[in-house]
Amino acid sequence: MPWRDNPDPYAVWISEIMLQQTRVDMVIPYFEKWMKLFPDVKVLAKSSEQDVLNAWEGLGYYSRARNLHKAAKVVVEKFNGELPRNLDDLRNLPGIGRYTVGSIASIAFKMDEPTLDGNLRRVFSRLYDVTEFADSPAGEKILWAYAAQNLPKGKASDYNQALMDLGATVCLPKNPICLGCPLMAMCKAHENGTQQLRPVMKPHKKTRHYVHAAGVIIYRGRALLAQRPPDGLLARMWEFPNGRVAADPAKELTNVLNAVYRLKVKRKEALGTIQHAYTHFKVTVHAFRCDCAPIPKNKNLKWVRLAELDDHPMGKVDRQIARKILRLR
Repeated sequence: MPWRDNPDPYAVWISEIMLQQTRVDMVIPYFEKWMKLFPDVKVLAKSSEQDVLNAWEGLGYYSRARNLHKAAKVVVEKFNGELPRNLDDLRNLPGIGRYTVGSIASIAFKMDEPTLDGNLRRVFSRLYDVTEFADSPAGEKILWAYAAQNLPKGKASDYNQALMDLGATVCLPKNPICLGCPLMAMCKAHENGTQQLRPVMKPHKKTRHYVHAAGVIIYRGRALLAQRPPDGLLARMWEFPNGRVAADPAKELTNVLNAVYRLKVKRKEALGTIQHAYTHFKVTVHAFRCDCAPIPKNKNLKWVRLAELDDHPMGKVDRQIARKILRLR
């Protein structure tokens, strides 16, 4: 892991944000690319949000990238470009919560601070056979207490990273490698045969599923894109004009594009169907090639040269549509 050889607080901060809800093997190439594009916090702060989102594209949970960008500006303006060592100042930066504070403080600043990422949560849930929901306030309180009371003074960095590695390589979510675990002899869940049942998580609600119809409008080597709202999912990223439909996407396409964008289109051939799962819902997008009457004035609509589609950050669904267009040229 490249950040392990670089205890620079900025590198530690970037790696910890990227590793939230993302596998190490996926993070490594993004981290290496990021450090080349934005080698320090001052470069990041001066960069445009679109460049930041472009570098993050494909990593998901894009609010992490936007918060990094916002926090970088605060660090430059208030702390002279140095990540603050004061834990309250660190905690008040956008996108930095209790877990990230503990990780940065222990790894970058060698402070005796506990942390609790998903791997440590799983390790302690099994080590002490915790029956509380690990994602509940009561369960979090118990696990944070175990993380703190076991912390070896002066060795928090090694301790936290070792337990992260143990959870990532041995104490796996499914089929943990108990016989290869150095903590097996003291693991209560292994003793009770409950390791596959820990951590206990709250039951998930049924995943919602939405269907969208998208219009691909191309004119003189340019495609019409729409920019998403400044808040919410995929904020300020680009997409092909689309809308949610309740019935046949082919039949509802013209109505939904008129309702959402005031676009008057004529549907042509179907370009394909793309499915994607987000954290709390799934979406199926039916894309259609369209002709369009004069484009109405809409600040969220923009003509983009096909050769420049890669310069506009998109979610995975719209990037697949863009690639399909380029293959058909």
